[in-house]
Amino acid sequence: MASETTPVLSKQVLLWLVVACQSVSVMACGGTYEYAIEEFCLGKFRLDMEELDQHHWCSWEDTVEPYGELTNCTYLIALKMDCFWPNRQVDEFFIRIHKHYFYDCSLSGRQLRDPPNRILGPFIVVPILVTLLMTALVVWRSKRSEGIV
Repeated sequence: MASETTPVLSKQVLLWLVVACQSVSVMACGGTYEYAIEEFCLGKFRLDMEELDQHHWCSWEDTVEPYGELTNCTYLIALKMDCFWPNRQVDEFFIRIHKHYFYDCSLSGRQLRDPPNRILGPFIVVPILVTLLMTALVVWRSKRSEGIV
């Protein structure tokens, strides 16, 4: 009976050892990791975004490079500190970034604006003309059929 419980007990001990090691690794990445990404990554991102006019913050073409560098920076720091990536701190960090810099952007990342008049014009004029034509056709047809009974 003792030989049967030994493999089960050793598996449980091994499992708890793995869980404990991972927990220590994750806990060690908490405040220190947050401080590192705030100091090293956010500082450069702020400078890059200040160089852009605030009206260009929602333009993906203008922000893709600084945003990619910010993402890579958080990854490299996690790698150096032996932390998991992505993790809860990274998620919260990027949520703060989005709330500050991209709060007024559309979901597609493009600035919304009206199409040019050469495109918008036909979408306005054609339905008006069709409505007028159909009204004239109905009136003409109703007057024509009055005499035929």
